[in-house]
Amino acid sequence: MTDIATNPANSKAIACHVISVEALTPGISKVVLNAGQTTTFQAGQYLQLVLSNDDKRPFSIASIAGSNQVELHIGTPAGDTWSSAALSHIEQQFRAGLPVMAEVGLGQAQWRQDSNRPIILLAGGTGFSYVYAIAQALSAAKASQPVFLYWGVRQQDALYYQPELQQLAEQNKQFRYIPVVQEPLSDWQGRTGLVHEAVLADFISLEAYDIYIAGPFAMAGIAREAFAEQGANRQQMFADAFAYI
Repeated sequence: MTDIATNPANSKAIACHVISVEALTPGISKVVLNAGQTTTFQAGQYLQLVLSNDDKRPFSIASIAGSNQVELHIGTPAGDTWSSAALSHIEQQFRAGLPVMAEVGLGQAQWRQDSNRPIILLAGGTGFSYVYAIAQALSAAKASQPVFLYWGVRQQDALYYQPELQQLAEQNKQFRYIPVVQEPLSDWQGRTGLVHEAVLADFISLEAYDIYIAGPFAMAGIAREAFAEQGANRQQMFADAFAYI
């Protein structure tokens, strides 16, 4: 392959050519990389952008396997230097026509394809990219179980993939999308408050569900404990954040 190369300094990293960088909102960018057809990953896994051998920054993969493109959603809120530095590195390489190095297909919170249990996908902010990949994989596999995708944001203009989610809902009657806005404007007619509390309000018991969670570590930890109190099986809750909290 001419579009993939191994970094001799890191055998797990591959050269990914930057196809596009597009602003989804003033503080969130969509990055599309060409990672080579030989790259494999599962829905719900992430990559690490390699800025240097000692500086690797993880981002959830928003796309699913089956093409050589990898999609990322990178949030750069005011005052955030960590994600901003990663995006600046990607943009610099893009302008120079150079690839970025990345380790693709990491994490243990991928979609469990062998389970037929109904699914709750819970995302806070750009953690949405994680649950969106799983939702797409479920749709592509024509999975039959009910799927509930809850996406929590602070303000409603951060719901940057509304048309795509509405299309998924139209294609599959078993798929439901529930956006939750923490600080809504007066014209917002949907759910409000904290996203995990919307889940708690909608389900008497969470015992029967597989639950996938992505977002700030604090949110993931709070959701895990609250869901467990409402019957969720800890072995059926998945988030890469759980390895760190």
